[in-house]
Amino acid sequence: MLSLTEIAWFALASLLLALTPGPNMIYCVSRTLIQGRRAGLVSLGGVMMAFLAHLFAAALGLTALLLAVPVAFDAIRLAGAAYLLWLAWQAVKPGGNAPFEARVLPADPPGKLFRMGFLTNLLNPKVAMFYLSFFPQFIHPERGSVLLQSVQLGVAQMASSAAVNTVVILGAANITAVLSQSAGWLRAQRYVMGSVLAALAVRVALTERR
Repeated sequence: MLSLTEIAWFALASLLLALTPGPNMIYCVSRTLIQGRRAGLVSLGGVMMAFLAHLFAAALGLTALLLAVPVAFDAIRLAGAAYLLWLAWQAVKPGGNAPFEARVLPADPPGKLFRMGFLTNLLNPKVAMFYLSFFPQFIHPERGSVLLQSVQLGVAQMASSAAVNTVVILGAANITAVLSQSAGWLRAQRYVMGSVLAALAVRVALTERR
């Protein structure tokens, strides 16, 4: 079992990741602006279901492999850090997109909204890298079931993501209207997002194998 302190640190990392807009948030915001809050929340339901797939993929063997094979752990750690740095650069580079620049999407029925939310997250490399890079840092096989520990971490991560994205969906129209009127806010969003991603990249790169 993991301590409350360990779960809290993991939840904080999850919250920071959830606050850095990626494919999941952009998709949910786009759906909300086009079809309303209900469509955004249905899309978020699909996103959350895909988190379960990522969670059990990590729990059922991958984490144990990374802990057991130093080369594999280091390869994943460095690849994850490099990817996070690339995302940071995409956020702050000249001409980079602001997080609340929603894509133009056609109106779809609830079933398709759910499926597209699921696929958007299932194929989201940011989520895959997060699980691959962070799970090994918090899992302790000597304490018992890796699956149970993974579920604890997964619940913390999913709760953080659900909370952030629900707030964003409910306030998407107002947030977008305010931010779109302020070039300063748009620049601040990009630099905050880039800074958080860069900090996470450094944390991942400096992590030592347990």
